[in-house]
Amino acid sequence: MSTGSLNARRRERELARLADGERVDVLVVGGGVTGAGIALDAAARGLSVALVEAHDLAFGTSRWSSKLVHGGLRYLAKGDLALAHESAVERGILMTRTAPHLTRAMPQLFPLYPDTSAAQQAVITTGLRAGDALRRVARTPSSVLPSPRRIPAAEALALSPGLTPAGLRGALLAYDGALVDDARLVITLARTAALLGARIITGVRAISLSGTEVRTSEGYALHARQVINATGVWAGTLTDSVRLRPSRGSHLVLAPDTVRVGATSVNIPVPGESNRFVFLLPQPDGRVYLGLTDEPITGEVPDVPTVPESDVDFLLSVASSVLSRPLSEKDVIGSYAGLRPLVAGSAGRSADLSRKHAVVTSADGVLTVVGGKLTTYRRMAEDAVDAALTHAGLHAGPSRTAKLPLLGAAPRSRLSLVDAPARLVAKYGTEAPRVAALGAVEPEFAEPLSDSTEITAAEVVWAVRHEGAQTVDDVLERRTRLSLVPAEAEAARERVADLVEKTLAGLS
Repeated sequence: MSTGSLNARRRERELARLADGERVDVLVVGGGVTGAGIALDAAARGLSVALVEAHDLAFGTSRWSSKLVHGGLRYLAKGDLALAHESAVERGILMTRTAPHLTRAMPQLFPLYPDTSAAQQAVITTGLRAGDALRRVARTPSSVLPSPRRIPAAEALALSPGLTPAGLRGALLAYDGALVDDARLVITLARTAALLGARIITGVRAISLSGTEVRTSEGYALHARQVINATGVWAGTLTDSVRLRPSRGSHLVLAPDTVRVGATSVNIPVPGESNRFVFLLPQPDGRVYLGLTDEPITGEVPDVPTVPESDVDFLLSVASSVLSRPLSEKDVIGSYAGLRPLVAGSAGRSADLSRKHAVVTSADGVLTVVGGKLTTYRRMAEDAVDAALTHAGLHAGPSRTAKLPLLGAAPRSRLSLVDAPARLVAKYGTEAPRVAALGAVEPEFAEPLSDSTEITAAEVVWAVRHEGAQTVDDVLERRTRLSLVPAEAEAARERVADLVEKTLAGLS
């Protein structure tokens, strides 16, 4: 019987079976949110499935998002009602059915200053009302995402004390969804797929694909009835059937108390743009993420993009325009950038390219999934598996994932009763007591990794035993996200290395 635990011992066993010639129905290449979503959809339909990833789960774009679960407001402004509706539906599914434990409501403040024209205010108001109508159509209750409203300047300043009061004439308040952690969503998807029998194998790089075979850099030939390329922005390196125009989305990490925005995000219009905003996004740990850029990139796609100085200057400048204390580079304690796998089109700017996804079939039968957004991963996965059934002649029923809770999920009313620290419940849901119990058995596991974090040794042990972490960087970069602030990662590195080594030894 399968379990939802991913670890080195399971990886070795399942890779050996595939390398020995076992053929699965669906072989997914890519361990981001799309690939993990496809593996779950296929496994939930009763298909045999394997996923291979060159690095680690959530290694690429999926961990570099704004951590938002968008309702499609931007798509509405562009007149793309279908995509906005799809986003609203998928947001509702995540927040109410499949992952209440990993999501939360994010209040959004649109401050109104003298340079906000009446026309721009009307456009934002109309968009928020239309977005709320889509929320109702998607049957997401107002208890999860309240309706938007206009608020006076005093209330806006109470919610976000860091705003400059000079000229503030009120604000528009709306709500959207947010993830506790985007990488954790990917890991939870992969573990849920593994619970249903999927083989999730990291550290295996595909170097060539056909519709029924994947060849790896280690010399393995892995066989399937249908191969699906879900490598995102790197998809074009494995097939000639897609043409992408990647764009860079940069974020800065600001120290707690640097920007006094409370629990409310602040949306700041980009000067000269009718539908672009910079966001100040407060996190449960007190940090604030500042994003987002949308800049085209050319040339070879790097494994880990970096944030250029020009993006830092742009973000700090736009955010400072509404703050009582302007930001400087001294306020930045970390940064990250992700690359959007946008499908090339006729639009002149990457910001104007469609965020729709596509499933493309190459001449040699490989299915490639490109485009899309993190919020709509489930629908992308459903479409990809539907295409695999048709193309390979596989037999399975319709997708089940719209009603399939991920590991740790429960209704919000039940999550509030879970007997574990709230911080753990927000990361692990109903599994939080099992993580906390590791500290009860071994008291040293209950201790924080360093003086600069609340993350405990137990969470590292859990990551290696159950979440597929095999290296120190797997833990620092993607299981705990400590590396979003390099100084905090370095403070914990020695302790994490010791824990990873000992836990891996215990699995062998």
